[in-house]
Amino acid sequence: MTTLIILICIFLLVLGILGCFIPIIPGPPLSFAALLLLTIFTDYQCDDDFLWQWAAIVVVVTIVDFWLQVYGVKKFGGTKKAVNGTMLGLFIGLIAPIPFGFILGPFAGAFIGAYMDEKDDLLKVVKIASGALLGFIGGVVLKLFVCVYLFYEFYITIKPLF
Repeated sequence: MTTLIILICIFLLVLGILGCFIPIIPGPPLSFAALLLLTIFTDYQCDDDFLWQWAAIVVVVTIVDFWLQVYGVKKFGGTKKAVNGTMLGLFIGLIAPIPFGFILGPFAGAFIGAYMDEKDDLLKVVKIASGALLGFIGGVVLKLFVCVYLFYEFYITIKPLF
């Protein structure tokens, strides 16, 4: 049974790392769930304080990730149309069969939304769309740091197995 739980945890951790790049998959919560499962259902234990601290960190990172893209658009001068375009572009980019759609979608959506407001200033439109891209990249880096660290903690916890 322990082996099955460890395999499920590894699956969740890998899925969590993928979730850093694919916004529809909640990366850090899945990675944290792996450590929680390991602690609850096996003899391999993570410290309770560690779990509580990382539960709070995962919640904060998840909220900040959603906020970063919108903040990036607004910080670079975008309006509600650019923000909505970013969200719509993200959704379309996820389901469109194009490479890197999850990156190009928010950029294109913010570009189109900003263009609807700023038809005369193409440079400003590109700047606003770049804010969406920077917000996305910031979220990826933040989530990746958390997920890789949780994967490391998982490895340290089960290291005696090897």
